[in-house]
Parts: sequence; structure tokens; C-alpha cells
Amino acid sequence: MPNLIKNTFLDSLRSKYGEVRTLSGSHSLFEIGATSVRIYIRYSKVHGDGRTFYGLRSEDVKQLEGRPSLIVFLWDTQQEPLFIVFAEYEELFNTLMPASDGQYKAQIYISDEITELYIANAGRFNVESGFGWDALDRLLARTGKDTTPLLTHSQVQTLLGSIGARKGFDIWVPAADRAKLGGPYGEKFPLRDQIFGFEAVLNIIEEVDVIWIDKGSSNVRALFEVEHTTSIYSGILRFNDVHLTAPRLHPRFTIVANSDRRAVFVRQLNRPTFQLSGINKLCTFLDYSEIFGWFKRLTTN
Repeated sequence: MPNLIKNTFLDSLRSKYGEVRTLSGSHSLFEIGATSVRIYIRYSKVHGDGRTFYGLRSEDVKQLEGRPSLIVFLWDTQQEPLFIVFAEYEELFNTLMPASDGQYKAQIYISDEITELYIANAGRFNVESGFGWDALDRLLARTGKDTTPLLTHSQVQTLLGSIGARKGFDIWVPAADRAKLGGPYGEKFPLRDQIFGFEAVLNIIEEVDVIWIDKGSSNVRALFEVEHTTSIYSGILRFNDVHLTAPRLHPRFTIVANSDRRAVFVRQLNRPTFQLSGINKLCTFLDYSEIFGWFKRLTTN
């Protein structure tokens, strides 16, 4: 099954982009077409709890450094391949030590709402924008340039609210931010008038930048803090306060920021206090380009 899925992917890659060359010393590293773009293919079965498990060989990862490179994650029940841009994670890998077998351990958490990449000793990262061949086309086009528009704090809130509304959630945005929503990106969506059932943390949770809530209920599903210029530590601390004060909540906590702050997120999240509370296992990073790509994928499919 692994070889069948990998070979089917390679056949599709060749039909779309031409020649695909295998790099010496690896059965999983390839160069695409007439470009110097490298792609690293990883496969896993899906386990009963909706997780996949991958090993990324350190010697393979080194061959991606400093080059336009992609990692594609494949699994057996997958409808579309999942691509990530290695450059967005290169600094992170440079701070990590591989396991004793020479591999970095990674998982994909699969759910209806959000797909996340987990990298051991680093954290979780939202990868929703990376699905499908259109995503690969966008990533190849981005090589050497950034096609994501410059987004304001309010435009990021608007995109997050639009994505959540398309997924069928009620949306909460703090009262002080509501008049600023809108702009050229995202869509209009109704807003919740109140959050109920969390009186002990109401003063904290009402200030979270965007919240997704199951429609007509008090079941909070995801909280997003947009750290445009503010401290990533302060955003995680707010999530930590909610987590400790309302442990019955089991949402996704997501820090949203520019991609160049990903390594800062990892350093802050792995503080001993956040490891002790357990928020380090619940908090995800999402960068602006991924939000923009996620919204485009939902609105063009």
C-alpha cells in the first residue's frame, strides 16, 4: 500500500510537471521538472484516533536546506496530497535534535475542522492551506517571492471569521473590533451577541480575537489570538488562563502571526510553565499566508 500510494502520487506529479528526478542516496527525495524545486515524500497509515506518524530522516531534511523545497505528507484515506513549504520550518528544524534513530518525528492530526502538523519537541501547526494540486501550484509560484497580501489585524480576523462561518460555526469577535471587520479579503458573517457558560473566565475569553462556537450552543471549538505586533507570550498566557480556569473546555488554541515568528512561538510554548499546564500540547501556530491560502481553498472548491 505505501508504494502504491507513493507511485500513484509520482505518476500524477510527472503528468502535471514533467520529469521527476530521484536524488541519489534517498528513495524519497525528488526534483520536479526543469526546476530545482525539491520534494520530500512521506507516507503513513491513519490510526484509529485520526493520527498519522512520520519519520523525517535528518540526512534527507539537510538536503532541503537553502533550496526551494516541499514536503508532501500522504496517507491511505487521503483525498488530496498535503504540501508544506520547507523554508517556513527550516529555522525550526535547525533548533531541534533528531531522535536516536536519526529521524525527526512528526504526526498529522486529521479532523473535520482543522488539519494540524505536529513536530515532536516543537508543537502543532495548522496546515489547512496545503491541500491539493492547486496548493502545489501556489507554492511553486511562491518560490523566491511572497504572494500573500499585507494583512492588517482586522483583515486577519475577518478571514478567520469567514473560514469559521463557512464551516458552520457561530463567530465571536470582541466588541471593540467589530466595526473594523471587512476589507477586500474574506466575507461578511453574523456575529454572536454573547458567550455563555463560562462566567469564571468571561473577562478573558471575551477578549480573544476570534472564537468558533458550535451553532446555537455554548460549546467553544477554537480560539484564535492574532499577534500582529503584540507578544506571542501574552497570547499563549491568555490561552493558558482559559485552559486552567475552564479545564472542561477542549478547543483548539491557535496563535496567528507572520511566518517569521514561528520559531518564537516554539520557544515560548516550550517554557516549563506551559509544559506543566499542558497548553503546549493544545496550542497551534498559523501564519498569515496559510490563512489566506485556507480561505482561497474553501472559496474556490
